[in-house]
Amino acid sequence: MQSVVDCVFFCYNYFAMTKVNVKCVASEGAVIPEYKTAGAAGADVCAHIDSDIEIVVGKSAMIPTGLFFEIPEGYEIQVRPRSGLAAKNGVTVLNTPGTIDSDYRGELRVILINLGNETFTVHDKDRIAQIIIAPVTQAVFVPAASLSETERGTGGFGSTGVCS
Repeated sequence: MQSVVDCVFFCYNYFAMTKVNVKCVASEGAVIPEYKTAGAAGADVCAHIDSDIEIVVGKSAMIPTGLFFEIPEGYEIQVRPRSGLAAKNGVTVLNTPGTIDSDYRGELRVILINLGNETFTVHDKDRIAQIIIAPVTQAVFVPAASLSETERGTGGFGSTGVCS
């Protein structure tokens, strides 16, 4: 029976969320990112604007957040859309996922695009995106004269079909 308890303890720790300290400087009145539930992967980011910003259909706008981060080396912050904004209003993050590198110290600004059917208005402190902290793996790009053969080869952009 002891081994079952040990296994459960091991599995719980193996799958527990990792916490990483990220320094955040917030301009006066800006909202510090916040996880809305204990299991949330993304922390909500809010607009920090002096006046409303209207995004007409088919257009984009860069929305200030008033937030500045010091991300530990070996990590990035990914800026992702909020599903509710996309589903209800057709508003999403244009360059999703946007990446904030660990050596960037400027303000986080979110590029929103309106793919909906009517003008969308962003108000101060609206939750406009979510951010995820993720580990980064850097590649070592090795010059080569050729590549190994694969079944797929050079086929891309739908070459494997839609259905199985």
